[in-house]
Amino acid sequence: MGSSSHEVDVSLPNPARIYDYGLGGHHNFAADREAFHQLLEVDPDSRTVVRSNRAFLRRAVRFCLDRGITRFLDLGSGVPTVGNVHEAAHEMNPRARVVYVDNEPVAAAQTRRLLQDQPNTAIIEADLRDPDAVLTAPATAELLDFSEPVALVMASVLHWVGDDVADLLDRYRRVLVPGSALVISHLTDEDLPEQMRRVEAIFDETSAPVTYRPRSRAAELFTGFDIVEPGAVYCSEWRAEPHERLAEPERSKIWAAVGIKS
Repeated sequence: MGSSSHEVDVSLPNPARIYDYGLGGHHNFAADREAFHQLLEVDPDSRTVVRSNRAFLRRAVRFCLDRGITRFLDLGSGVPTVGNVHEAAHEMNPRARVVYVDNEPVAAAQTRRLLQDQPNTAIIEADLRDPDAVLTAPATAELLDFSEPVALVMASVLHWVGDDVADLLDRYRRVLVPGSALVISHLTDEDLPEQMRRVEAIFDETSAPVTYRPRSRAAELFTGFDIVEPGAVYCSEWRAEPHERLAEPERSKIWAAVGIKS
């Protein structure tokens, strides 16, 4: 994993690596696995949560490609596991361009390794809360042309940004031309508050405590974008095939929405 691996505190669970383990990945440590098993104790649907979110991401990528958007900026992309943005995009369009952004050393190192032989892809090791570093990175300039529509992907990441996200979203929004897409999925406690308080307590012991935001915040997060049908819904409901839907959608704990810049 290169020199970045020396920066990793393997005793402190990290949400990106916990998510990787939940999806069946191998880029995680004992502390991450223990944290996920703690999550399973308070929420037996934890694997369903991460899988439903990943399935939404694939559908959102296909939606963007159907609209002719072929450039993707994936913020807080996490550890590479099956169904990443470039895999979903290249199934439909091998010329689609994808820039991943993550500041977790294992996620960045493993993504870099995964992309070695993948054309039209790159990883930037940077904090999404520093838009200038992301937007001025050489890989961004090389692969993304902001004079054309770009899909800004923030899948299951904004709940790790604890402070106000309005200014952060505005700084990214300003570089996007009309027709660009914003893809967001976000943990919420609105329908299962007691269970999600126990989940929150587990994440309080990791490198990134969680901040829940309800579906009612979607309009604010999507300022400047027209949210497409079916609106802000649980991720297992967003343009899903019948076999992808959950009988009780709130079990996914994550709402999702996609907007097009007007």
